[in-house]
Amino acid sequence: MQTRQLGPYEVREVGLGTWNIGSDWGTVSDEEGREAVRAALDAGITFVDTADVYGDGRSERHIAHVLDERGPSETEDVVVATKAGRRLDPHVAADYDYEHLSSFVDRSRENLGVDSLDLVQLHCPPTDAYYQPETFDALARLKKEGRVDAYGVSVERCEEALKAIEYPGVETVQIIFNPFRQRPAELFFREAKRRDVGVIVRVPLASGLLTGALARDSTFPEDDHRNFNREGDAFDVGETFAGVPFEAGLEAVDELERAVPAGMTLAQFTLRWILDHDAVSAVIPGSTSPEHIRENVAASEADPLTNEQHGIVADVYDEHVRDHVHHRW
Repeated sequence: MQTRQLGPYEVREVGLGTWNIGSDWGTVSDEEGREAVRAALDAGITFVDTADVYGDGRSERHIAHVLDERGPSETEDVVVATKAGRRLDPHVAADYDYEHLSSFVDRSRENLGVDSLDLVQLHCPPTDAYYQPETFDALARLKKEGRVDAYGVSVERCEEALKAIEYPGVETVQIIFNPFRQRPAELFFREAKRRDVGVIVRVPLASGLLTGALARDSTFPEDDHRNFNREGDAFDVGETFAGVPFEAGLEAVDELERAVPAGMTLAQFTLRWILDHDAVSAVIPGSTSPEHIRENVAASEADPLTNEQHGIVADVYDEHVRDHVHHRW
């Protein structure tokens, strides 16, 4: 698998997202969650992303369990990124301060069993937080104290990303980007590359839409966000199906399928499309299936897509998706 620069780290370009092994994706047993992390490491993944609210620390603890199983000699190249801030209640910008962030960081350090976090990211804070220098001063202080090695942000909107990278200590930005969410490839990617800011792509497969495995009669468990957050009732609707209405997304998938070459899945095609953008440092699809994790990793070795294939993706976006998402995120 190819490597890319992510802030101070060199990581394999396909990583593992672990929201689904923590919560909000239906029932996943502890062993299933740990086995997903094992499969990722076995496949050569060196970048794992998590958050303190994924199962109230459950995802972090699964990662720590597997890393401890393997021991330092096998995991010295593994970079674990976590996120902080969504434990705030109420979730308000004013509380993205040193007192709260330091307590969240210390809890994640305990969950992950480390003295210092490799990378901590603000977890999609309210927009006003990006205009509070004291928030970023707090992150800088935590780094100076040796409690975090690097820090960045996870954002909902391109405007938030552009504001965040004005702070010189921000080394990474995590953002949604896929064939259904193309706006980051405009101004933000150009600015991130100019400033040497690493870009982590989350929700690459649009909550399963871009795997081709979902259908109009697909149903989801009560505790799966694809059931309870379709209208944004629990958190930003852009996190569920990338903000695309389910039916519109399925129509777009039908059109995209014609661009997928023989021997490649739609998921691999999607990941390859993302990796064809050189501003991207890592993409973090999540899965509990070892087979799917291996297939995701294989996208790194696939040939870049052709101009014709990229053109089809652009046409499908313009016809089926743009009006739903482009102006919002």
